[in-house]
Amino acid sequence: MTTIPHIDLSPEEQKRLQDLFNRLDVNKDGRIDVHDLTEALHNLKIPQVPGHAEKLLAKSDLNKDEHLDFAEFVQYVSEHEKQLKLAFNKLDRDKDGAIDANEIWTSLRNLGVHIDRAEAERLMKKMDMDKTLKVDWNEWRQYLILYPGSYHDLQEILHYWRHATPLDLRLLYLHEAREKHRQFRQEMDPFALIHDIIDIGDNTLVPDDFTETELKTGMWWRHLVAGGAAGVVSRTCTAPLDRLKVLLQVHGSRVNNLGVITGFQHMLKEGGVKSLWRGNGINVIKIAPESALKFMAYEQIKRLMKGGKDRELSTIDRFCAGSSAGAISQSAIYPMEVIKTRLALRKTGQYKGIIDCACKLYQTEGLKCFYKGYLPNLIGIIPYAGIDLAVYETLKKLYISHHPKDPDPGILVLLTCGTLSSTCGQLSSYPLALVRTKLQAQANTGVGKGDTMVGLFKHILRTEGPIGLYRGITPNFMKVAPAVSISYVVYEHVRKSLGVQWA
Repeated sequence: MTTIPHIDLSPEEQKRLQDLFNRLDVNKDGRIDVHDLTEALHNLKIPQVPGHAEKLLAKSDLNKDEHLDFAEFVQYVSEHEKQLKLAFNKLDRDKDGAIDANEIWTSLRNLGVHIDRAEAERLMKKMDMDKTLKVDWNEWRQYLILYPGSYHDLQEILHYWRHATPLDLRLLYLHEAREKHRQFRQEMDPFALIHDIIDIGDNTLVPDDFTETELKTGMWWRHLVAGGAAGVVSRTCTAPLDRLKVLLQVHGSRVNNLGVITGFQHMLKEGGVKSLWRGNGINVIKIAPESALKFMAYEQIKRLMKGGKDRELSTIDRFCAGSSAGAISQSAIYPMEVIKTRLALRKTGQYKGIIDCACKLYQTEGLKCFYKGYLPNLIGIIPYAGIDLAVYETLKKLYISHHPKDPDPGILVLLTCGTLSSTCGQLSSYPLALVRTKLQAQANTGVGKGDTMVGLFKHILRTEGPIGLYRGITPNFMKVAPAVSISYVVYEHVRKSLGVQWA
């Protein structure tokens, strides 16, 4: 058993630490566990990073019994206040007992970390409780005393400054469900995280932003594998609705009055229950190359945009990088999209499988058939991702403005926000998706006005009106809720089996 050295405290220090210990000991059993810490940090509005409570307990639990008694707490606080004081003195360049924005800016610049003065002022204001435009020792200590990282590394403290704010407390509930591993919003946006687990088959969102630790330890690939597995199960479970959507997009019209019920009846009559999953095989196969390409392209584009500087990308920067990465990955795997559409629409016995379909398409229509509908697909990435992101930001601000005292929106609110923003994105880009599918389904019939993107738009508007541009959107919306739920559950099980812990 580890012996904890006794530390002499003044009456004032004893009272200060006892009061803090009591506030962290939520269940009042004289010991602090991870549940106490999680709830207490939440209640006290302590700025947090993912896995904050776990890291803090691991660092302070000297006898490794997963509990923190008062003696251990005093030992932890005493040692860390010494390190805090050293870091404070290092930043206090003029030795006046306080830190201002210029000292933060200068100290970080000397370490090779380039931030602008405006950001230095924002960082300083996070700790400046008395609004003097300076941070004294007590403010510095109060802000960082429960910070679980290293005080020796100012760059690590900078990362905490940037990413840990009281707003981050809204992450707590969601992080319990999704291991608190993402740090890819400039202010650790809790609402944005929900996008990672939503897979509705149209993967055009801004890619994940992995932390340096995740990239160095290889944890990133586990996240990608867990997300890929969630996508495979989710798409397979909702494949009948996806095939119905394609069927309605291509064959639905005012003349045949093909709908959800009649569409299912047609598929069952033509090919039986098994036919409901036509095209699903290649739909799940393309998840791996698409995700990998998007991730690699996104990382490279971010590096180019940063230009070798250590700076955070803005929301617009991330949107541009994500859209570009999406365009690159879509361009590479687009032939698989065409094959998927042809397989979904095939009649019984028409193709033996994916390879047979690809060979027959090449033999009868040539290489360029694999890029039919490519232009509307590429154009559709921008409105989908842009509107999805804009709606998400709007919903986030609305929630915060209406619930200023409620730091925990709950998983239902987060899922609802994610689903609504994705729905709005789909509504904006659906006409382009419909035209893309129609072009993908076309065999070579000679170039005519109906065989181009513009020609199809004109034809649909003339014969069916604006409503014709939304044929098949009903089954598309029907699959959103189950797709979101299935992705969420599968992701959780897979990431746990892969040993993905809180960051």
